Parts: sequence; structure tokens; C-alpha cells
Amino acid sequence: MGNCCSTQCSFDNFLLRGWDFTVGHANYVCKLQQTLPTLSAALQELRAQRNDLLRQVDLAEQRLLKPFEQVQLWLSKAETMITEAENLIADGPQQMNNLCLGGCASKSCLSSYKFGKKVAKMLQEISDHKSKGAFGKVAENQPAASVVVMPVEQRVALESTLQKVWSCIEDEDVGIIGLYGLGGVGKTTLLTKLNNKFSTTPNDFKVIWALVSKDYDVGKIQDRIGGNLGLSDDSWKTKSVEEKAVDIYGVLLNKKFVVLLDDLWKRVDLKQVGIPQPSQTKGSKLIFTTRSLGVCGEMEAQKKIKVECLEPEKAWELFQDKVGDEALNSHPDIPNLAKQVAERCGGLPLAVITIGRAMACKTTLEDWKYAIEMLKRFALPKMENEVFPLLKFSYDNLPDATMKCCLLYCCLYPEDYCIPKKRLVEYWFCEGLLNKFDRISEAQMQGGDIISSFLNACLLERDGEDCVKMHDVIRDMGLWITREFEPNNFFVKAGAQLFEEPYAKEWESAKRMSVMKNKIKVLKEPPKCPNLRTLFLSENELQVISDGFFQFIPHLTVLDLSRNKELRALPEGISQLVSLECFDLSFTGIEELPIELKSWTKLKMLDLSCMDNLRKIPQHLICSFSKLQIFRMWFRMYLIDYPNEDNVLKGGNEKLIEELKGLQHLNILRIQIKSMFCLERFLSFNLFRCSTEALELSDFRESKEFNVLCLENLERLKKLQFCDCESMNEIKMEKLHTWVSSKETSCFHTLSEVVIMGCKKLKDVTWLMLAPNLRALWITGCAKMEEILSEGKLGEVADVIGIPCPKPFLKLETLHLFALAKLKSIYWDALPFPCLKLLHLHCCRELKKLPLNSDSAKGNWLSIEGSKDWWAAIEWENEATRNAFLPSFKSVYA
Repeated sequence: MGNCCSTQCSFDNFLLRGWDFTVGHANYVCKLQQTLPTLSAALQELRAQRNDLLRQVDLAEQRLLKPFEQVQLWLSKAETMITEAENLIADGPQQMNNLCLGGCASKSCLSSYKFGKKVAKMLQEISDHKSKGAFGKVAENQPAASVVVMPVEQRVALESTLQKVWSCIEDEDVGIIGLYGLGGVGKTTLLTKLNNKFSTTPNDFKVIWALVSKDYDVGKIQDRIGGNLGLSDDSWKTKSVEEKAVDIYGVLLNKKFVVLLDDLWKRVDLKQVGIPQPSQTKGSKLIFTTRSLGVCGEMEAQKKIKVECLEPEKAWELFQDKVGDEALNSHPDIPNLAKQVAERCGGLPLAVITIGRAMACKTTLEDWKYAIEMLKRFALPKMENEVFPLLKFSYDNLPDATMKCCLLYCCLYPEDYCIPKKRLVEYWFCEGLLNKFDRISEAQMQGGDIISSFLNACLLERDGEDCVKMHDVIRDMGLWITREFEPNNFFVKAGAQLFEEPYAKEWESAKRMSVMKNKIKVLKEPPKCPNLRTLFLSENELQVISDGFFQFIPHLTVLDLSRNKELRALPEGISQLVSLECFDLSFTGIEELPIELKSWTKLKMLDLSCMDNLRKIPQHLICSFSKLQIFRMWFRMYLIDYPNEDNVLKGGNEKLIEELKGLQHLNILRIQIKSMFCLERFLSFNLFRCSTEALELSDFRESKEFNVLCLENLERLKKLQFCDCESMNEIKMEKLHTWVSSKETSCFHTLSEVVIMGCKKLKDVTWLMLAPNLRALWITGCAKMEEILSEGKLGEVADVIGIPCPKPFLKLETLHLFALAKLKSIYWDALPFPCLKLLHLHCCRELKKLPLNSDSAKGNWLSIEGSKDWWAAIEWENEATRNAFLPSFKSVYA
């Protein structure tokens, strides 16, 4: 019985399950006519919800917000569901065709059951997914990127500088790097390239860029940095500068960062902004750009890197890229003209790019020739509109009107001209621009400071130790300023290839005029220039200045006639220049100074250097220049005697010295002395001991020995020349108690240049060991010179300076030795020569050894010039020394 009952129960369960299956199957099939339309409606609602959410996400991304991941996931699932539902609906008509008995049965029961089940499941999933798609916010602020890549001008060639900066970045001991240079030279481009390099080079820096600009605001800098750090929320905007600094500091202190600050004009207080000192966070960097080397110092930059203008080849490549092939190939002659235009840009990338783009549509020779002429005379409109205003910021940033005037004064010189710093300052002084001091020796400090400021601001460039240059584009900018903002004040045709004087009408209203470095032979028409203060006529081919030429220039202050060798006489009426304070006649052929020049009572500077034809200076002329501060007279005397008793040049210059001694304002003196008697008289006046900067001892016929220590108390002596002292066989070093200095180690500390010519009996010049700051040494035509420095005279040196064996020539930069037939030694041992750049020898065949070893001139690129035969005969300390200096030799004689 029990078994029968159990079997019955199992059978009942089987029937029930089968019934449920049949009913469930029938339910999915029967409801298919309802669920398919419901699925279509649900699909439409899901699409609409997805589209609305996508619009919100797109809007958020446009505002640089980052969508939430759950939103992205919901949209992804919605896309999948939409695709699946669309496929089910597409299969619906076929499944509906299989239904029969009013939709309660199917011709293919199993297929209809599965389809109906999928539809029902999809409906439920869509319903559930829609309920999860209600988002209050779809996005949040982006987390700050480690580097934001920025667009950059690709063709500007800055690779070598970029590599130099990157080397500093890799150096953990360098925290602050200053990049300085001329406006438009590519500093911002370089900084941008650095920024982008961080994105392509493996590193762990957080890179932050902030533009500073001229009149910077600390809050704005903080906002730019805060944006980079993801701090710029609503609460940030209400915070004070101090609170923002605390926030920035707190974030950066825990990061290894690189802060890039662009366009600094003055010191930025890092503490005030909230930037930690890079040294506080190991390996962090602060890199900034500026136009001023001074700002690099104020920011305590450990590395200061100048961004230079492009080399000519790179500038030409950039120019070609901007002009384009179509314009360059439109005529065979255009490329050569284009090179001339490119050269006018001086390698300044901003100018190259601007002019290149301006010329891109110029396809005729006339267009290019006109552009060259315009650039020579004035500037193209593109330069005036786009380049000069940018560069003018540096001019406007100069602290006072004096410095602005001094900068514009440099525009009087021709393009690419080597401007002597000393002469420039003297002109400024005579013009009244250096008004802090009454004496030129003191004003030179102010002038030197101004020149340093121009160099630091990249408005001038160094050209050796004693000269500066003005970049062509800066000069053009300066001349543009004079035209736009000081109309008619400047008339500049320097280096313009003029063969005739400009029409007087053209410059009658000018205040400053320069026609230097032309080919003008005659000045005919007397101009009427009531305002003219400065007139540069130097480096022409002047032969005649017509009488009366200067009669209508009442306020002329500076007159430069120098380097006109064919000019033999001054015109009548020149004495009417009663306001003249500076008169430069150096390197002219003038034969006589007229006594009428006594009317120049305001004269402060008179330069008669290298006037080899000068035969007469009337007595009582020089002494009439009571305000004279600078007097230079230095030339080779080819004449045996001079005419007339009424002439200060007659004799050994004793009369000239008598007149000079009464000039109580004399501050800078360069003079020639022709006898020992005259020298003794000269040295007896304290005025000369304090003012002599250059002294030539010429033709000392009666002196066989000369005690150089008699010159010891010339406290400002910079240049000393011995010329044609044919009887002089020794220069001794004997103390003279009457003239001894209060300092025991007194010697020629200020002496920087020595020239010894035609002293045929001299055997050595060991006294040069008393000149520790000697920079240049010329010795020529000394037939019996055997050694430059003699070991046998070390005792004399020690007696003077108290040091047994001082190292000579530690500051020497150039050494010229000519026609020294018996010279065997420069020095008896190797010398370090830390500053030597040039060693030039000719006709010194007995000199077989040079005072060099493998440690000499280290760090310098020493150039040794001479004949091949002489060089081949040199005996070296060892092969290593020979190999070290082999690349230094340059053959300049056959």
C-alpha cells in the first residue's frame, strides 16, 4: 500500500509541473501581442532618457568637467539595451505571423515561447535601467592634468637652448632658472616647448604654467596656478590673497613641481603667491622668462640662460617657411632679394615671422625691391604695427627720461656699429644727459650703470670689453619712436651711402643729426638749424667744409668730425659755435687750430688723437678752454720741427703742459711727452697725476735708462706707450722716495695696455710684472729684445711689491710680438694665462719655446697666429702640450 501511495504522489507532481510549464509557455505566447508594443514604447522612452543624459554630458565636457563613471556606465548599458530591444522589435512581425487561435497558440510553440520570454525580460530590464538613470549631477571638475600641452610655433629653432635648459632641469642642485633675452626672441616659445616636453618625457613633475606680464596682479597669478591645481571652485573665488597662498603652498609642498612663469618684468614674491622655494621640495623647479638679466638676479636664479637671436641660416629657414614656395619661386631673382629682407630682421624670430608673413603674397621683383628700400629707410607697416609696439615695452620700462634719451642717442650710430662705451658716455656727459655729477670721471660711473642697465634689458649687446652694439631691430624701433613720438627731433642717415650732404631743409628742425659713415666729400650749403645740438659727420670722405657752414647753428653742443683724413682745414666761422662742449677731430688731416676757437668757453672735451698732419696749436688757445675736462692729443710725429714760435707743439710739449696745468677742471688726459725734462715738469703737477689716463713717452734721445717707478703715482694710468726711444737700453725699477706711494705694494694696478715700439736697444721689459691687470701688450721693432720677462730681475720686482715671484699676465688677453729678431724667451717657465685669447707673433724666429704647458689657457679658446715655419720649429714641453695647442694655431704669414 505504501508503495502505491508514493507512486501516486510523484505522478501528481509531474502533472502539476507539466501543467505549470504549459500555462507559462502559453502565457508568454498569449501576451506577445501586448508586450511587443509595450517594448516599443519603453524603447522610445529609454532613447529619450539616453539622449537627454548625453546632452547633459556634452554640455559638462564643454565646460571641461569630467562625467561621473556611473553616468558613463549607465549610458553604455543603455546603448546595449537599445540595440537588443531594436533587434527584438525587428523580429516581432515574423513571430506574430506564427500565432494562431486568436494569439493563444503558435505554429512554432518553442520559438514563440523563447521570443516572448526575451521580450518580457527586456521590458523588465529597461524598466529597471530607466529607474536608475535619474542623476542629480552628471559630472564634476576635472582632476588637474600633470601637464597641459599647449600650441607652439614649431619652426623656431631653439633646440640647443632647449637642451641647455633641460640639462639644468635634470640637475637637482639647480632650482631656479631664468631665461632672458630681447623681446620677440622666442622666450615664450621656448617655455612652451619646455612645457610640452614634460608631456613626452617620462617624469614625475606636476607642471604649472602662469602668465605674469608687466603690471602683474598676485591674485590673477594665484588663479592661474589654482586652476592648474584644481582649486578653482566657488569657495576659491571668495578667498583672500593670503588664503589662496596657503592653499597653493599646501598642495605644492607635497608635490614635485615645475612652475613656469612667463614674462616677468620685476621680482615676483614667491611667498606671497604661495609657491614654495624649489629647495624645499627636492627636485622641484621654478623657470621664468624675462627681458632683463637684472630680474634674473632679483629672482635669485641659479642658472641664467640668454635666449639668443637666430643664426643667419636658421633665420633664413624660418623666413622661407613663412614666405612660402609660391612667392619665392615666382621669379628666379626673388630668393636673393628675400635673403636681403631676411637679413634686415637681424635673426629676431618675431621680426622674421612677421615680415615673412607680410611678404608671402609678394610675387614681383618690384615688391621685394620696394620692401628692401623701405626697411633701409624706415620700416614696413607690419613691423611698425606688430613688432615695434611689443619691443617698445622695454623702452617704456626704463625708469626715467634720462635713460630713454640715452638709448635713443645710440640710434645715431649706423647699423651693426661697434660703439665705444667710453666715447658714448662722454657724449652723454657733454649733452647734459648725465646730470648727477659735474666731473666726467664721476659721470662715467653713472654712464656705466646706464649701459649695464641696457645690456641687462637686452637693449644693447656686448661687443668685446670696450664696445657695445645695438641690434638692428632695436635700432629700427628706436628710430620709429623718434618719428612717432618725437617728430623732427632726429635726422639719421648714418651708413646710408650718401655722396652728397642732405638738403638743408630736411634737417633744419632737427635736434640731433647723424650722417656719419657715408661718402660725403663737401659740405656746401649753410643750414639754419636753431635747435640742433648734436652733429655726427665722422667717417665720411670730407675734404672741404665751406666757410660759414656753422654760422646758423647757435646751440650745437657736440660736433664729431673724426676719421675724415682728407679734411685739412676748419672753415671760417666755426668759432661761432659758442655753445660747443664736445669737439672730436681725431684721425683727421687738420693742419692747424685757429686762435678764434678761444670763443669756445664752454668746451669740455677736445680730442686731437692721431692727427698726424697737425702742425700748429696757437699759444694761449688751450688754456682758454677753462671748462675743459677731457683732452686727448696722441699721434706719431713725422715732422722734425714745427713752424712759428707761437706754437705749443714746438719743442718737447713743454708749452702745451704749461697751458694744460691751468685747467683746473681737467679730468681725463691723454698726452705725448718727448723729453725727460718735460716729463719731470709734467709729473710735478698734482693735476696731471690725478687725470692722466694715457701717456706716450716718445723719442727720449738723451735717456739711456728709464726708471719706470717715476710714473708710479699716475693713479689713473690705463695706457702707457714707449715710442722710438732709440737710446733707451733699460727700463729700471728703482724706488724714488720723493714719489713713493703710501702703500708698500704700490704698482701699476690701473694699467691695462702697454705698447713698446721702436726701442731698439731694450733687452727686456720685466717691469711689466708690476702691472697685475695688464690686458693687452704690443711690442714691435725692438731689435735687441732677448726676453720679455727676465728671471735675473726678479729681485728688483720683489723689492718693489714685496712678493718674491708673482705670477705675471694673469689678466692678459692679447699679446702681439713683431719684429723682435733676438727674442728667445717670453718667460722662463709655463704660465697659466687664464684670460689669454690671442698670441700673435711675426718675425720672432729665435723664439723656440712658448711659456705653455697642458694646463695653460684652460677654458679659453686660445688663438696662436704666426708663420708655418716658425710654428713647425717650436719646441714643446711634451707631446701632450703640443697636441693640446695644435688646434689653436692659425697661419697668417707665408
